[in-house]
Formats: sequence, C-alpha cells, structure tokens
Amino acid sequence: MQTQEFLKKVRLKYADTIIRGGTLVTPSGDVKADVALIQGKIAAIGGSGWQAGHMIDAAGLHVLPGAIDTQVHFREPGLTHKEDIYHGSKGAVLGGVTGFFEMPNTNPLTLNQHDLQAKLSIAATTSYCNYAFYIGGSAANLTELTQLETQPGCAGIKVFMGSSFGDLLAGQDELLKRILQNGSRRVAIHAEDEARLRERQSLTAADVRNHPIWRDTQSALLATQRIVALAEQTGRPLHLLHISTADEMAYLAAFKHRVTVEVTPHHLTMQAPDCYEQLGSLAQMNPPVRDKQHQQALWQGINDGTVDIIGSDHAPHTLEEKAKPYPGSPSGMTGVQTLLPVMLDHVAAGRLSLQRLVDLTCANPARIFGLTGKGRLAVGYDADLTLVDLNTKRTISNSWIASKAQWTPYDGKTVTGWPVATIIAGDTVMHSDEVLGKPTGKAFRFSC
Repeated sequence: MQTQEFLKKVRLKYADTIIRGGTLVTPSGDVKADVALIQGKIAAIGGSGWQAGHMIDAAGLHVLPGAIDTQVHFREPGLTHKEDIYHGSKGAVLGGVTGFFEMPNTNPLTLNQHDLQAKLSIAATTSYCNYAFYIGGSAANLTELTQLETQPGCAGIKVFMGSSFGDLLAGQDELLKRILQNGSRRVAIHAEDEARLRERQSLTAADVRNHPIWRDTQSALLATQRIVALAEQTGRPLHLLHISTADEMAYLAAFKHRVTVEVTPHHLTMQAPDCYEQLGSLAQMNPPVRDKQHQQALWQGINDGTVDIIGSDHAPHTLEEKAKPYPGSPSGMTGVQTLLPVMLDHVAAGRLSLQRLVDLTCANPARIFGLTGKGRLAVGYDADLTLVDLNTKRTISNSWIASKAQWTPYDGKTVTGWPVATIIAGDTVMHSDEVLGKPTGKAFRFSC
C-alpha cells in the first residue's frame, strides 16, 4: 500500500517536500536542480510541474547525500557520564551527520546478541539519526562471529589489536587468524602492536608530547603488516581504521584488493608537536597525532585514492579525566559534530574537492559496508541529506558541542563551510543550529 501511494504521488507530481534552488552533488557532478521527496525517498531530481506541502529554500547551498560517520564511541551503556547515544546523535545531526557506526568498547563490551540488542533498544528511542553497532571480535565469541555479524543493526566485527582491555584485546596472530576465518563481512581493525606498546611505555617520560614517541610509527606499521598478511591468508576483507603514518599509507597502497583505509579529521588537521603544546592531553589520541611528514602522506593518500573513508573516531572523555597527569590521561576527543565543519574548511582551502569529500563520508561508507539506500543523491535512494553553506565563516566553540563531555579540541577555530540542515528520511531534524523534534533514528539496513 505504501508503494502504491508513493507511485500515485510521483504520477501526480505531488511531493511531501521539495528542496528548491540548491546545488546538488550527484554521482554525475554538481547540478542546480530541485529535489522532490516522497515518503522518505528521493522521488525526483529536477523536472517541472512539481508541487509539495512543504518547501525548503536551498538557494546558495549545496545539497549532499547524508554524511555517515563510521567510527564513533558513544559510551553507552556503562560510561554515560561522558557520552551517550542521545547526546552523541544530537551532536551528529548538529554537524550534518545522518548516521553512525558505534564501537563495542562499552561496559559491558558488545560481544553477543544480548549486548547488541541492548544498544539497539536504547538507540530506538534516543538516537536522532540512523545507527548500527559493531560486535567486538575476541576469543570469547569466536565461534559465534559468523552468526553475529549478520544480525540486523550490526555494522560488522571490530578487532582491537592494541589499546583495549579484557576480552576485546586480540593481539596474538593465531587468535586474529581464527577471528578472520569466522565470517565473511569486512572486519574493522585498530592496528597497534600491543607487545611493542608495552615494551616502550617505560621508555617514555611523563610528558604528553612524548605520546607519538611511545606509540611510535613502528607500533602501527607492525600491526598493520601482521593483520594484512593474515587477511591475505584467509581471504577476509579488512577496513583499517585511523591510519596515521606515512609508512602504513605506502604499504597499504599495494593491498587495495583486500583493504579499505580510514583517516580522521584530527590526523589531517593537527600536527605534532604543536598540538600537544597548545592543547596538552586534549590532543591525545590512539594512534597519536603525528608530525607534518605523516600528515602530508595522509593527504597524499586522499589525493591518490588510497584512502576510502573519513571517520571521526569520536571518543569523548570528561575534562577532569583528560586533566590527569600523562600517561594516566585517557586518549580520545569529541569529533562527530565537527567532522563536516573541519573537512569543509579543508575543501575551502583547496586540499580536496567537495565531490571527494562526498566520496569519503557518504558514497564510500555506503558502498564498502553494503548500506541499502544510502550514500547517493539519486532517485529511489533514502532522503538522507545534508545541506551545507560553503561560504559562511563560523567559529567552533565548546558551547556549540552537544556531547556530554562538552568540549572540542577545535574550540576557537574559525572555519569556512558549515552544515545548515540535516534531513533524515525526508524529515528536517536540524536547521540553523537547532535540533528539531524528537529522536526518530532507525537502524541501518545492510545488503550483506
């Protein structure tokens, strides 16, 4: 019945909403045209004679497919003093993000069907945008992974080779190989060599400027080489998260048949040692923000196509926690809300095109992970859209941040380019820095 009603409205050219006068970033390039939305779908692009009960004026704006952040830590359940799905997703839509994949290092860890369902149940009533959740790959759930990765709302399996704890830490090659042998979907990897990190920790003075010395480039490269070799043996596709070194980028370029690559806005924007001198532990992340040489290699990876996705790695801690003396200060910062403003500023500076940004935050996440109906401005796709003003200048501030942590490392940074509206399933959930309505996000659907 819903399909018949959709077709009837298309035939009569009567839309629920028309986005009028914007520049659309489509697979064929930029097109100045109207977009007609019916029942949460894109019904038409361009064409005359359309009417609608609701009009959105997009004159002077660019209309993008909805941005998808494929790496966030929303801390719920168990760590909600610093973040939860409600505040994290609110920050997402304020920043123009229409959906997220959330990581399994919560309390309890997300290791089984019950853990996954608990998160899905919370998100069903508290998330402003669409969502999916990773299952952690570990010795504790090894034989269940094939079944778990296909559950509705599951983004796939996430493996921590380092920088984790308890059952989520999977550092040994034999265990990693067995994880890769159980299932077929792309596995997301945090690649730092845990043994090397433990060996080097005692060598590092208690100064946050030494963070990239402790967690050195070799710690990242060794883990990346190990997991890629195991993926080659098992035939399993990988998604390497937050790549931070020139060494890894050069190595991974030879394995694009097997591996997709993520980089983050903070690795593309901040540089050591300046960021540590200016921000202290607020710039502390795993893997670390490194120096200009490595940052330039990440940009080269974006320009030559080695990089597939930009994810925020939103991982908030309270200011009180971050103020602990290093190395007792935890690694992590907010990022989902600032992903687009920071990257649009790079577009304004000429470091990448708007079309390439859409590839990295919209089209590629949908393609790589098999999201149905997402990632493109095309007829028949879901009406998840982000409207941005490429010319406006704004200053990012802590007061704008919706996260429970209530801070951003970009506080005081002026950027060019800003999200003006976030539309999900045809409904405007954010306009002009105001979140509208109640949380109505839905679980992502996957084709695999």
